[in-house]
Amino acid sequence: MNATRSDVLILGGGVIGLACALYLLKAGVGVRVLEQGTPGCGSSHGNCGTITPSHAPPLAMPGVIGLALRSMLSADAPLYLNPRFDGPRLRWLLGFARHCNWRDFAAATTARAAILQRSRRLLATLVREEKLDCEFAEGGELYVYRTTQRQVADERNHAAVLERCGIEVQRLRGDEVEAMEPALKPGVVGGLFHPGDAWLRPDRYVAELARRVVELGGVIECGARIERFSTDQGRITRVHSSRGAFEGERIVMALGAWSPLLGRQLGLRLPMQPGKGYSLTYTRPARVPRHALVLREASVCVTTWASGYRLGSTMEFSGYAEGLNRRRLDALRRGAATGLHEPEGPELQEEWWGWRPMSVDEVPIIGPSTRCSNLLLATAHGVLGVSMSAATGELVASMLAGVASPIDATPYAPARFQL
Repeated sequence: MNATRSDVLILGGGVIGLACALYLLKAGVGVRVLEQGTPGCGSSHGNCGTITPSHAPPLAMPGVIGLALRSMLSADAPLYLNPRFDGPRLRWLLGFARHCNWRDFAAATTARAAILQRSRRLLATLVREEKLDCEFAEGGELYVYRTTQRQVADERNHAAVLERCGIEVQRLRGDEVEAMEPALKPGVVGGLFHPGDAWLRPDRYVAELARRVVELGGVIECGARIERFSTDQGRITRVHSSRGAFEGERIVMALGAWSPLLGRQLGLRLPMQPGKGYSLTYTRPARVPRHALVLREASVCVTTWASGYRLGSTMEFSGYAEGLNRRRLDALRRGAATGLHEPEGPELQEEWWGWRPMSVDEVPIIGPSTRCSNLLLATAHGVLGVSMSAATGELVASMLAGVASPIDATPYAPARFQL
């Protein structure tokens, strides 16, 4: 069978795969993208679309495992660990637990901050220069508190950590927050404002990336579900898909939460699990927030665009179980109702769930494989795929085009997991 050959074959047409494709094309490298559905149909589609250097601190810190274990009793908890036995998920959780210490927390924060800050700067330039119509706005993100206890904890473990990384945080009184955001109900005790954050409409951003990839000469193969690999002497020689066989001088695995499933065929044990997220998308209510919001006690994110309004967040570890958990959608509605005058828009447009690709140390896996000589990994971005997309694309292009990396790539290297 003859196979279609490309300079670089990118596996996965989500936000990371398409960002890699765009930056490679801009560097003069030919690319072909294999996508099992349509571009951005996975976790790129329904997330809140925030661009957040403010999310540099990871979930893993002392005390989180106890919180996760208690959540097993409540299926609508913001962080939910399904009690069903699952061997791979249990192994991942044990590894995750080992990273719940202050030393690893600091290391992960530093690594995440570097790529988030680089990506934030690149995204503004990318949207402007490539004329991406994705409702990009640089209005900052506001964390809203209704209990002093939660605010004090975040000022210690969040704001102070960000400031050490050079990320600005503004501490606000409750009356200042309510003046900034008339959409909020009274009773706010304080806030943390992250002026460097931004937001966009993620489905439109991915669609625009796909448009530019094609305009610059890239090829996107939709409906190309990857089935198996042919290898020879530690090299991937052919990728077999539902749309035929493809070859690439170099292969980029940007499969998000599906990466560990396909990686097994290559003998790669990627330390990843899907973290299930949910969102509700509406037409705009009359009183919409002026900024992207995080209602901290309820763990609900709120994003407003000219074209719509979205409630999102939650983290559910249920392995690869598909489908909506309606209790978690209801929890989003209840959480928004505690903080907003108009928590829902007049028309519900979409109820969504998707798998976030969570690495065991919450740092993305980007770089050449130590086991497959022509494979480069670009995966495990967790909840920050959109936020990290531009810098990941730039980093992958620098590696494959043989130019100096704009940031230190060492913290993201697959070699740390012997991949």
